[in-house]
Amino acid sequence: MKTKNLGFDSKLIHAGAFEDQFGSATVPIYQTSTFKFKSADHGAACFAGDDDGYIYTRINNPTIDALENLMAELENGYRGIACSSGMGAVNSIYMSLLSNGDHMVSTAAVYGPSRVVMEKHYSRFGVESTYVDTCNPENVRKAIRANTKMLYIETPANPTIDVTDLEEMVKIAREHNLITVADNTFCSPFLQKPLDFGFDLVFHSITKFLNGHADIVGGAIVAKDKKIYDPVRAMMITLGCNMDPHQAYMVIRGIKTLSLRMERSQANAMKVAEYLEKHPKVKWVKYPGLKSHPQYELAQKQMTGTGGMISFELKGGLNAGKTLMNSVKLAILAVSLGGVESLIQHPASMTHSKMDQQSREKSGITDGLVRFSVGIENIDDILADLEQGLDKI
Repeated sequence: MKTKNLGFDSKLIHAGAFEDQFGSATVPIYQTSTFKFKSADHGAACFAGDDDGYIYTRINNPTIDALENLMAELENGYRGIACSSGMGAVNSIYMSLLSNGDHMVSTAAVYGPSRVVMEKHYSRFGVESTYVDTCNPENVRKAIRANTKMLYIETPANPTIDVTDLEEMVKIAREHNLITVADNTFCSPFLQKPLDFGFDLVFHSITKFLNGHADIVGGAIVAKDKKIYDPVRAMMITLGCNMDPHQAYMVIRGIKTLSLRMERSQANAMKVAEYLEKHPKVKWVKYPGLKSHPQYELAQKQMTGTGGMISFELKGGLNAGKTLMNSVKLAILAVSLGGVESLIQHPASMTHSKMDQQSREKSGITDGLVRFSVGIENIDDILADLEQGLDKI
């Protein structure tokens, strides 16, 4: 069945699927390392690219192909690339598109390991980077150098929930002939499609909202065209950070309920954000659905919803935050996000602990910031859990 013209919810169920010889109603798991060729000539043709037959699971696999095709349709892109983790996706992008002497401009409050691997490791090979508040386009313009090659943004940012103007970033990038990359993990294609704004690449940690059940680790990249797809795909294969067929199957299964989960998560998040904003022990709340969010109007314009991620700080600072995180019963104190369960964590000592304190503070990641991934539990139970935790401060 052709699925290109189906609605988003229907694509979640049907896109990427294929008819196997037995008529399986779900995508089968091809749990094999290698594939048998029909003949020596067939094998040679597969390696030469003259035949689209399967060779070796690090290179291609029917189950993984199904997920890659599904992701491409959901993001309105050319082709997808499934990776073993979100960081596998990040490194495939960095290593395929940046060389010695190149410079990258990126969102300051980006996912911690994405920044750390660039600053501590790619810098050893001559790749330079500058991190700025991309909410202000002028910061981006000022950071661009003669050797700048890539503009890499995350919106909403992790964990500050700052929103960057996708349309404006593409405009700036085109003025300077830059490759544009967007981390779309917090939104998923349910809420935002960066390729529609003109970005070259979009990627996800599909561990999060796309899979949604906290039971696999994975990454996915979608390219807007063949020119940008080919080098990234080749690098993923060379690095060996391919996804496993069983991983791919689990994501395909989990992604079918993405819309339902996201709708419930963001409905809950809105109520949690409103509750926290009115609480006397809360210093500030960042959530794109609140009119107090600095980029509220922009979020309304470029996102179809406001998501399930909240950041906030208590008036008692870090110690108050620790008390809350140690006191919640329903919410789980753990890193990651986007699952059916509510998760709470402290970025400065957890996900962004490898960043130096000065960089964290400059990026808006204060020591007292708490990140809350709102799950799909009963909203009364989530609020009651926060209430009893806040009472202990």
